[in-house]
Amino acid sequence: MILRIPEIKGVLVTAVLLAALVCGCARMTPPREADALYLHLGAEPGTLNPITATDAYAATINEHIYENLVERDYDTLEIVPRLAERWTISPDRLRYRFYLKKGVRWSDGVEFTADDIVYSFRALKDPKTASAQLKVYYIDVKDVRRISRYVVEFTYSRPYFLALEFCGGIPIVPEHIFNDGTDFNTHKNSRFPVGTGPYLFSRWDTGKKIVLVRNDKYWGKKPEIRKIVYKLVPEINVALQMLKKGELDVMSLRSIQWVRQTGTEKFNSNFYRLKYYLPRYNYIGWNARSELFSDKRVRRAMTHFIDREAILNKLLFGLGRIVTGNFYIESRSYNRDLEPWPFDPEKGKALLKQAGWSDTDGDGILDRNGKKFSFTFTISSGSKFGERLTSILKEDLSRAGIEMNINRYEWAVFVNKLNSRDFEAVTLSWSLGYGGDPYQLWHSSQTERGSNFCNFSNREADAIIEAARMEFNEDRRTRMYHRFHEIIHEEQPYTFLYSTPALVAVSRRFDNVKVHKRGLNYLEWKVKGK
Repeated sequence: MILRIPEIKGVLVTAVLLAALVCGCARMTPPREADALYLHLGAEPGTLNPITATDAYAATINEHIYENLVERDYDTLEIVPRLAERWTISPDRLRYRFYLKKGVRWSDGVEFTADDIVYSFRALKDPKTASAQLKVYYIDVKDVRRISRYVVEFTYSRPYFLALEFCGGIPIVPEHIFNDGTDFNTHKNSRFPVGTGPYLFSRWDTGKKIVLVRNDKYWGKKPEIRKIVYKLVPEINVALQMLKKGELDVMSLRSIQWVRQTGTEKFNSNFYRLKYYLPRYNYIGWNARSELFSDKRVRRAMTHFIDREAILNKLLFGLGRIVTGNFYIESRSYNRDLEPWPFDPEKGKALLKQAGWSDTDGDGILDRNGKKFSFTFTISSGSKFGERLTSILKEDLSRAGIEMNINRYEWAVFVNKLNSRDFEAVTLSWSLGYGGDPYQLWHSSQTERGSNFCNFSNREADAIIEAARMEFNEDRRTRMYHRFHEIIHEEQPYTFLYSTPALVAVSRRFDNVKVHKRGLNYLEWKVKGK
């Protein structure tokens, strides 16, 4: 299960992408519509409002319905025009003026203009709008104003090194639809979206599928694929069976599926198997609001009790790399001088003893001031990796005198638990942007309503985050981020686990399937023989 916001914003993801235990390769049967693309969706999105959505399921769908002013090029990762044909930046880097493409229309026929951008910004910034995950990227935007029907200008109160990316990447919704006096957060368009993109929303059959159809009046190059069908299949073993039968065209594979269940000659004759890295990592988060995990010695001890190398090999078949911090492992911001804390149970026990934990009553469970070292690990009920990981941890921690319970929740409830900070420990993943700004996840201001779910707070870290946002010299900013990485490594608000590759199966009934630096681009695919 993946939560993300398209490439420019950080978002949370369940620690395991997929799971199944399916063997053999069933007879291929073509999907009902040859010119449709059938995609696996592991859980239902909460909303299709791009301003309030926080999960990757919504983002996967919305990226074909809605558009931004700019986007990243799939191969170079450079920022290139989308709805804006060009832009200018003032010498002091405080004003960003975008010149819009003319003739772009929302899917209901109304013209897209600068008014939609101004409205979207004000909606996003409205305190009543549930968009905490986005607000942090616009805290220094002083004003957004309409210069003319096709020109809009963002004015900053102070420079921000990712300003172009986030001004240009602001999610845009149609003012003429949303501005009707109803609650923005629950607006009907959140379920029946109207966008400017290459596909139109067609239908949403709750618990079954979401369907998009090609926008034949799209302003840009029209995709070859006429329809995209997102099939909701929570059970990953069932999804793999459907893939093999031809009822799905694309799905992300779990490591065991990649290694043991999809490597046959027959499977490879029917599917491309694609492996590539994107900026993401998974982790175990320790909620510092919990009395147990408010002490960094305890958090580091927990990391010493976890044999990450063994878990990587056992659960993920070695497909991944252990990480030590929050930045994309391939970026300059990632501090390669830091070594992962080793698996060292004795060191962990020593740290707990320093923190005052010992077994005073001889019952085999550590205690302090009359309280047992007992906590609950919260996981999504659909995460097979989470199930296996917590099973291993429960046994290993018991040997260290720690009692661990496991609570499982359906995805929507699980996300609510995160948002309300109602957990002690969780396993998740983050899908990151390429820019690297850690404000959303790590600044102390984000502990209440932002994405700092584990309530990490450190004055030096805050100062670095704030200073780095205004540093345009990459070398100096890199040094700042390396120091920030050291702080995170020392504090261990997370036990950082792995950067794992995307493992994707794609039906060979499509041509022009390429892996770009930014991943896969369905819009360039073609149905064979069409």
